[in-house]
Amino acid sequence: MKALVDKETCIGCGLCPSICSEVFEMQDDGKAGVIADPVPQGSEDSAKEAEVSCPVNAISIE
Repeated sequence: MKALVDKETCIGCGLCPSICSEVFEMQDDGKAGVIADPVPQGSEDSAKEAEVSCPVNAISIE
């Protein structure tokens, strides 16, 4: 399972790392970034929750 963040769409709200800090972090550009590729075992559900919780649909989980 792979997580992706569309940097063009991301508004930097910080919701995804608050939901799934094992996969997402806020980066120096003020946008979210992926820090785990692939998504670690046991973090799949929270990564999917971050995807559906993103207010601008900038996250995709494949």
